Amino acid sequence: MNLLIPNLGSTSLKYQILDMPSETVIAKGRLERVSDYPEAIAQISTGGTPIDAIALKAVHAGPNYRGTFVVDDAVIAALRQFLPAAPAHNAIYLTAIDAFRQAMPGVPIVCAFEPEFHATIPEHARVYGVPAQWREEGVAKYGFHGASHQFIAERVTQWLGRPVKLVSCHLGGSSSMCAIDGGRSVDTTMGFSPQSGLENATRHGDLDVFAVLYMMERHGWSTEEVRSQLAKGGGLAGLSCVPGGDVRDLEAACTPDAALALDVFVYQVKKTIGAYAAAMGGLDAVAFTGGIGENSVPLRERCCAGLEFLGIQLDAARNAGSGDRVVSSDASKVTVLALSTNEELIVARRAYRCLTAK
Repeated sequence: MNLLIPNLGSTSLKYQILDMPSETVIAKGRLERVSDYPEAIAQISTGGTPIDAIALKAVHAGPNYRGTFVVDDAVIAALRQFLPAAPAHNAIYLTAIDAFRQAMPGVPIVCAFEPEFHATIPEHARVYGVPAQWREEGVAKYGFHGASHQFIAERVTQWLGRPVKLVSCHLGGSSSMCAIDGGRSVDTTMGFSPQSGLENATRHGDLDVFAVLYMMERHGWSTEEVRSQLAKGGGLAGLSCVPGGDVRDLEAACTPDAALALDVFVYQVKKTIGAYAAAMGGLDAVAFTGGIGENSVPLRERCCAGLEFLGIQLDAARNAGSGDRVVSSDASKVTVLALSTNEELIVARRAYRCLTAK
């Protein structure tokens, strides 16, 4: 079965064609500076390879879609219902579904939703202290980056040869962390929406909702105005006053605001490692992945500094290396790794199981 796996970013479109279940990569490509998704999707080159199905790494469709599903009218309706919770992400995928239906009519489309991996989070870590009606209408912690955290959990288990208590740190333009005990997600930093947890490049992290209400009432702002401000001008960009909030730009800026933004981000990561070690009753490994986590030597060093009491000790030479590797010292009781992730592979596996289930 040949699966086309597109990965739709805010301005880019990566894709792979995988033969399943052999997991052989038949073709891959990347389109940059994407502003028109239907046009970009029409440019995808399959090299003459027949496509049996399209599998999307979808984000948020509420409580009934913490899994992998063939797209139908109900899936599309749920994506639209939860559009306000993930406006940038869901809008892209709704557009993509329409575009793929036009470009490849009759080819099944599968959505592998990011909260699937987090379906194992216990109820006491999932619920919010909100009125019962809110919970009945789907307000709860969902968690995202599930495909990445799942891949890292499997990779670390394979690497170390045993089930572990792991903190997975997916750090990039969009960042989240996950407590993984024996391969199962038991907590994660993102909640009802991707607009929570760690500071992201342009999206704020955890924020007291009454601060939002205060500013709306004070200035007469609409929900759409506030949504735009917090999604496009919050997070590291808002703290640093550096447009885009890219960590590389912050490190190069050498301004007090940029330094503060990095301090906040490092503090949040460090605090969460400690909290998740407490939640799991121990810690065997920490894995850094994503554009920042995998590639930023100084950020990994800063995030681990001061965690010696947990048994974390980096090796400077290993940390400065490249490729998938252990970056902790031989004396470290906790194994620290820098790993590339492979969300497309997880999506392909989920889609194949969905399409071949009897």
